Amino acid sequence: LMEAWEKGVNPEGNSTNPSNWDFSNSFFFAGTVVTTIGYGNLSPSTVAGQIFCVFYALFGVPLNLAFLNQLEKGLNAHLITLERWVQKPGRAQVVQTLAVAIFLTTGTLLFLVFPPLVFSYVEGWSYGEGFYFTFITLSTIGFGDYVVGTNPNKHYIPVYRSLTAIWIVFGLAWLALIFNV
Repeated sequence: LMEAWEKGVNPEGNSTNPSNWDFSNSFFFAGTVVTTIGYGNLSPSTVAGQIFCVFYALFGVPLNLAFLNQLEKGLNAHLITLERWVQKPGRAQVVQTLAVAIFLTTGTLLFLVFPPLVFSYVEGWSYGEGFYFTFITLSTIGFGDYVVGTNPNKHYIPVYRSLTAIWIVFGLAWLALIFNV
């Protein structure tokens, strides 16, 4: 534990991360800062690291919001194209309803149903725990009681946490789009 403190990482909490600040963990940490999720299982413990984190968040959070806004606009443009196609004269209300249902179902599967299956398989959690983690993460609550890639008894592929961070960004954009629709 002292070695981790000396490296500038605070591994306190329900889990520790033996790999410290490798690329995947750094990417995941940076993502949880700018998305304001902040699980609390990794944090800078040096004053310099804490000061850097404050400035990173001051600039990163607004930039992330701008990025999510642009991502949402891009997704929204595709929705508008779909909407124009669906609303052409002669298309039935059933087709319009079906298109919206497909969009909602696909997003729900990609961001809320399948990820808990992956998390339960990789982490050894129940599906309920995986779903709980998924919801708590995408709602940006981020308690830190469940965090991916932190079990010291498991071997994770190096990009696992990075892929999770990417899933979080697209999941947040999808939810923002749903709220707009």
